[in-house]
Amino acid sequence: MEEFLLPCLNKQIFGMECYGCGSQRAVLLLLDGEFTAAFRMFPAIYSVLILLIFILINLFYRFKYDFNIKIGLILLNAAIIIINYAIKTIHFFH
Repeated sequence: MEEFLLPCLNKQIFGMECYGCGSQRAVLLLLDGEFTAAFRMFPAIYSVLILLIFILINLFYRFKYDFNIKIGLILLNAAIIIINYAIKTIHFFH
């Protein structure tokens, strides 16, 4: 299945991972039941799934504060992804 993954152009051109590096492999690990390995590969995998599930449910059911919940989940995901990228960058240069 890994032969169908999209390559990271940022990694190919600059030799450094991008914000989304590991997300495709994390999904494959989830499908294989490797939950801890999926988190280690891409720490935002579970919060992204929660956001996607909430958005899908919200298409059919409206909640009182659905917009605020979506914004909160988006900000949470952005924070996790940025922190993960910063950690990867620090380790890249050491």
